[in-house]
Amino acid sequence: MPAQKVLSHPLLAGSSFGAKELEEARWLIDRALAEDLPEGDLTTDALFAADGPGGGPLEVRAAFTPRAPGILCGLPVVREIFERAAPGEVRLVDLVGEGSRLEARRPCLEVIGPPAPVLRLERTALNFLGRLCGIATLTRRYADEIEGLPVLLLDTRKTTPGWRRLEKYAVRVGGGQNHRGSLSDGILLKDNHAGVLRAAGRGGFRHWVAALRQASPGVFLEVEVDGREELQLALEADVDAILLDNLSTADLRWAVEQKDAASRGKTPLLEASGGLRLDRLREVAATGVDRISVGALTHSAPALDIGLDLVSCRRAPFA
Repeated sequence: MPAQKVLSHPLLAGSSFGAKELEEARWLIDRALAEDLPEGDLTTDALFAADGPGGGPLEVRAAFTPRAPGILCGLPVVREIFERAAPGEVRLVDLVGEGSRLEARRPCLEVIGPPAPVLRLERTALNFLGRLCGIATLTRRYADEIEGLPVLLLDTRKTTPGWRRLEKYAVRVGGGQNHRGSLSDGILLKDNHAGVLRAAGRGGFRHWVAALRQASPGVFLEVEVDGREELQLALEADVDAILLDNLSTADLRWAVEQKDAASRGKTPLLEASGGLRLDRLREVAATGVDRISVGALTHSAPALDIGLDLVSCRRAPFA
C-alpha cells in the first residue's frame, strides 16, 4: 500500500488541542455566554447573592456524569468556559483523560467552587461537552469497525458553521483523521466543477488537472469520479487521490484492481465516499481502498447525554 500523502495543515496534525482550536473555542464560548446570560442569571443571581437565602460562603462539588457510554472529548473547552466566565473561582478535577471511554453513570469530571458560577455555567459546559463527546463517540464506532484494515477514516467539511476546528478535533480524539479543513487547504475537483466546465465547453479532464497544477504547484490534488470511464481518465492524469463517489462494492474492487494494474511511477490514493453507513463500512474497507470519508461523523452525530450531578455542599473552607 502506498504511503499516505496528507496536507501539512494544523487541522491534520495529530489529535492535540492547539492554538487554532482554542481560538475557535473562545469565539464560540463568548457567543454562547452572550446568548445564555444577556442580563445575568435571574435565578442564581437572586438566590446566591451575599444577602440571599443561599448567600454566605458555600462550596459545592458537582460531577459531570454521562448517562450512556461514549468517548470523552472537550475537557479543554470546559476549562476555558469556566476560566473566561468565572476566572479563579472554581477548580476542575479530571477523573478520566481526554479520549477515554466513558461508562454510563460514572463521573468523568468534577467542578468545585461557589454555587453561583457552577450553576450559571452548567448548561453552557454541558452543551459543548455533549456535542464534542457525541462526535468522538460516533467516530470511535466507525474506527472500531475497520480496526486492523489498512485504511484511513476521514471526516468531511460537513460541519456546523463556526464549529469546524472543534468538530474536526473531536473526530481526531475519536480515532479518525481530518480531510481538508477549508477550500484553501487542497484541491478537490468535484462533479459540479466538471459539470459546469463541460456545459461551457471548456476543455476536458486532463486540461482541468493541468490548469489546477499550474495554479497551485505542489498542492495535494484530488478528483471526484462517479463511474468507470471517469476513473480511467483520472488514473491517467497527474492527481494525488481519486474520490470514488457512491460506487458499489463491486466497482470499488474494480477500481482498486485498475489502480494496481496501472504501471506508473506514481499511483493515486483511492478514497471511497458517499453516504457510507456503519453496517457497510468494513465491506468497503476490505475492497482495498486507501481512505474512506464519512460526512456523518460530524453532520449526524447525536450529542452524548451528560448531566451535572451535585455531589456535596458545605460551608466554604477558611470562610
